[in-house]
Amino acid sequence: MYDDHYGLSERPFQLTPDPKFWFDTATHRKAMAYLGYGLSQGEGFIVITGDPGAGKTTLIGHLTAQIDPERLNVIKIVTTRIEPDDLLHLVAAGLDVKTDGMGKAQLLTEIERGLHRVARTGKRSLLIVDEAQGLPVGSLEELRMLSNFQAGGHPLLQILLVGQPEFRDVMQGGDRLEQLRQRVIAMHHLDPMGPDEVEDYLVHRLSVVGWQGRPDFTQEAVDALYRHSGGVPRRLNQLAGRVMLFGAIENIDCFGEDDVNAVVADLEADMTGHTEKPAVEASAPAAPPQQVADAASREQVEALTRQIATIENRLEEQDKALRRVLTLLVDWIESDASRPDLSAIRGSAA
Repeated sequence: MYDDHYGLSERPFQLTPDPKFWFDTATHRKAMAYLGYGLSQGEGFIVITGDPGAGKTTLIGHLTAQIDPERLNVIKIVTTRIEPDDLLHLVAAGLDVKTDGMGKAQLLTEIERGLHRVARTGKRSLLIVDEAQGLPVGSLEELRMLSNFQAGGHPLLQILLVGQPEFRDVMQGGDRLEQLRQRVIAMHHLDPMGPDEVEDYLVHRLSVVGWQGRPDFTQEAVDALYRHSGGVPRRLNQLAGRVMLFGAIENIDCFGEDDVNAVVADLEADMTGHTEKPAVEASAPAAPPQQVADAASREQVEALTRQIATIENRLEEQDKALRRVLTLLVDWIESDASRPDLSAIRGSAA
């Protein structure tokens, strides 16, 4: 692996979100500011959206790592699509509520009791729903109903919804979600990082795993990484990881633009299944594919026919020689004469 080649403790550009690689881009700092404000209110909904690979899951990991577990009880649900009843069961499980055989009314009652138990310990409850763009409207309505639970005029549950950009369209559609929209107290969309942030991002992730300056990236290479990734963290990680692997194979200590472009070409070939074919000289135009295939088949058949003919000729010669030997042996036995001279026949049989 390239981490061993470059003396790193682990891979710096792995695709699995890891809070220790958290990097404060401008958009992520703004998102954390909105989250801080929303959590300080202790009520309603906070909404974070972003394109795939923008760092939403990393943001959640960074947020939960910053939360004091003595003050906030976090319930996390990761789902792309879940119906209202199943959603309630997941929330109940996060509160250690047993829900076997319960109807909806009893289930809601037990969830409220669970939230009260948490509140009596001096904690507030935060429900984080990742991939929220897949939630049906009915499930979003159930979440709004859960946000109504209160104790002494204070909400028992605050909800953070994290999803792809289409989740904003879901929330804007129809009158059924009007009450939910009115309870959104903070909203932010994660943008890709800017071109001036890419170099610092690379250096940060490399430094986390013990980087000592090897390998290095020219400014042209950094610009190429941004150009081909669009500043989206996951795409940048994928491309940078492949560049590092390419460098380990080719023994490169300083990457240039050509190295990045070569890796991009390889990635595109991997995705499409097409590779570069050698150019054909203009003086020898290529034959149509079917003609090429037919010519190749004829050559194979002719070669096989020649091999069979050669084998048949050898077998025929060996058969004749064997018959001559047997005839001489029979004659010798019947005549009780001296042993015949077979030297000439041995040569032909061989």
